[in-house]
Amino acid sequence: MDAESDERGEVAVSSAPRPATGDVRSGERVLGSRAPAYIRSSRVLHLSWQVGIFVVGLAVVGAGIVMLPLPGPGWLVIFGGMAIWATEFVWAQLVLRWTKHKVTEATQRALDPKVRRRNIILTTVGLVIIAVLVGVYVWKFGITMPWKIER
Repeated sequence: MDAESDERGEVAVSSAPRPATGDVRSGERVLGSRAPAYIRSSRVLHLSWQVGIFVVGLAVVGAGIVMLPLPGPGWLVIFGGMAIWATEFVWAQLVLRWTKHKVTEATQRALDPKVRRRNIILTTVGLVIIAVLVGVYVWKFGITMPWKIER
């Protein structure tokens, strides 16, 4: 944090340069590296830090991609890896910002009463179709569990 206060209630702002770029919107963080100052002070150390963050983020995103067809929270892990990358890379911060914006828009659209009514009607129609198909199957073949079929 850039601000400190003393006993008299005065606020002293540090003069450390911010490596961030981009404009600051309400509620959004400044873009750029979030590495500690002692790491940013050395070019070699900062580059090593970025390589480490990239490798860890790549491993997490790779695990998430593997979890997409396999059991596991694939998308959640992928976004976790993107969040790791976003601690250092502006492009990942922009991707996460865009994703958050799109998810917020989709949430607002889903809460619209007309859209909710349409979704409830479509879900009901889908469940009725599935119930009819299950009924036709049971009427035609009866209730015989697959593991109890005698050959």
